[in-house]
Amino acid sequence: MIGPRRCTARRAGILLVVLAALLAGCAQFPDAGQQPWRERPDLGAERAPQPQLPETGEPTPAPNSGPPSVPPPCVDPDPQVVATCLAPLSAIVTLPGGAAALVAERTTGRILRVAPDEEPEVVATVPVNAAGDGGLTSIALSPSYAEDQLVYVYATTGGGNAVMRVAPGDVPKTVLGGIPSGPSGNSGAVGVEPDGTLLVATGDGGSRDAATSPTSLAGKLLRIDPFGRPARGTPNPTSPIVGSGLHAPGDVCADQATGVSWVTDQAGPRDVLLSVRPGEAPGANAATSPAWTWPDRPGVAGCAALPGTLVVGLEGSSAMFVLRPTPQGSFVGTPQSVLAGTYGRITGTDVASDGLIWFTTANKGGGGPVTPTDDRVVRIRPPSGGASGAD
Repeated sequence: MIGPRRCTARRAGILLVVLAALLAGCAQFPDAGQQPWRERPDLGAERAPQPQLPETGEPTPAPNSGPPSVPPPCVDPDPQVVATCLAPLSAIVTLPGGAAALVAERTTGRILRVAPDEEPEVVATVPVNAAGDGGLTSIALSPSYAEDQLVYVYATTGGGNAVMRVAPGDVPKTVLGGIPSGPSGNSGAVGVEPDGTLLVATGDGGSRDAATSPTSLAGKLLRIDPFGRPARGTPNPTSPIVGSGLHAPGDVCADQATGVSWVTDQAGPRDVLLSVRPGEAPGANAATSPAWTWPDRPGVAGCAALPGTLVVGLEGSSAMFVLRPTPQGSFVGTPQSVLAGTYGRITGTDVASDGLIWFTTANKGGGGPVTPTDDRVVRIRPPSGGASGAD
C-alpha cells in the first residue's frame, strides 16, 4: 500500500512532466538578439489610408489646390447664334441647301464651315498679311460650285492684294494679282453676278491717285472670268476695269431676281452703296453717283439681297440697315436700322436659299464691347416691321 505522501509526490512529478511537454510543443521563444524590439509605429494624418476613387482617366487634384483651371465651354445662350469664339470675321457665304455656311477669319486667313449644333471645321487657310484693314476680306462660291466646289476669295498677301481660287485639299491659287496695297484701303470684295461673271471691288491702298489712275487695279470695279481674264464686254478688252473711285469696299452681293449687283464702300467722307447691272459699265468714276449714301459713316460692310429687300451690315454703328429697292434701282418706304447693339460690329452678310439671313461679327480688336463668346456667326429671319429688331 502506497502511503499518502508518496502518492502526492508522484502526482506532482507527473504534472510537472506534462506541463513541460505542453510548453515545449505549443510555444517558441526566439532569442532576443534576432528580433530587436521596436515601439509601435505612429499612424499620423499624412500616413492614414486614403479612399480609393473610381478610375476616371483624369488626374486627381492635390488637396486644398482648388478647382482645376479649365476654360468653360464656348456656348452662347442665344439660339440664333450658330458658331462662337472665332477670330474676327469678315465675310460669309451660305452653302446650297441653306443648312451651313463658309466664313472668313480676316486676321488668320482661315475659311471655316459652320452649321447649327456642329463644331466649326477648317476647310482651308489662305496666307494673309492682316496689317491695317487687310487680311482675308471676302469670300464667294464659284459660279459652278455644285460641280467644282471652288471658292474665290479676296485677300491681302505678302505680295499685295489678290483674288485667289481655293480648291478642296489644294493650296490657294492666285487668279488676279498685281492689286496694290498700302497702309489703308486694303479691304476688297469679290462676288458673282447673276450671269456668272466675277465682280471685284478693290481698295485704293490709301492712295486716291491710284483709285483714279486708268491703269492701276487699285480702287476699281473689275469684271473677270473664273480664270482671272477680263470678262467679255469690258470697255477695254485687255483690261478688267469697268469703274473706279473706290476706297475701302466691304462687299459685293447680287440680286438674282433683278440682275442688280450691289457694292458697299467706305468712301472716306461718306459711306456709299453702288448699283451695278450685268454688262453695264458704271463709268469712269463709279463712286460719284451712288445709289445710297451715309454721311454719318456707319461703317458699311457686308450686304445681302432678298426679293424686295437689301440688308447691309454696319460695322461702325453695330447694327444692320434695311432698304427696299425697286427693280428700277430706286428705293421705297423708310429704311430701318435693326439689331442696334445686339451683336456688335456686323461684318459679312448673306441670305440662304431658305430665306434666312446669316451674318458675322468682328468685335475682337474693334475698340468696342466684346462678349465672352465673340466672335460669332448668327442666323435670323429677315427683318420686317418695326425698326428696333428682327422678327
